[in-house]
Amino acid sequence: MSQAGSQSTPASRKGGGLEEERADFRMWGIRYQVKDVDRAVAFYMRHLGFKLDQQTGQVFAKVSIGDTSLLLSGPGSSGSRPMPDGSQQQPGGWNRLVLRVDDLPAHVARMKAAGIRFRNEMETGPGGKQIQLEDPDGNPVELFQSAS
Repeated sequence: MSQAGSQSTPASRKGGGLEEERADFRMWGIRYQVKDVDRAVAFYMRHLGFKLDQQTGQVFAKVSIGDTSLLLSGPGSSGSRPMPDGSQQQPGGWNRLVLRVDDLPAHVARMKAAGIRFRNEMETGPGGKQIQLEDPDGNPVELFQSAS
């Protein structure tokens, strides 16, 4: 048998395979780039009910809600260093954290009164209602209320 034919791949091993290898992956969190870690921590705690799990000055913080952690990387953190091609990691974009709420209109009214910036008006569809807001650095957060 040739050497190439004798090598097994993870998917072809008996008793192992991709399912076994996937067990090595565990959710750590969602990373957002922020310009001011203190400001971001205050926003997520005050307006969205997150709790502070860890903070390292203005470099990094980890906040959580339920089983979901949000990693806030400030300037100078290892999670915000430039890419090999020189591209700078920046806040913003369209991928987003989605938080489920029970009374979306009440949350929207409270947050608008607090001066939080929304990207759109509340949308209603067959699955429920949603709206996108921005944290102080322009990172999107979607609030969602299920139709059921």
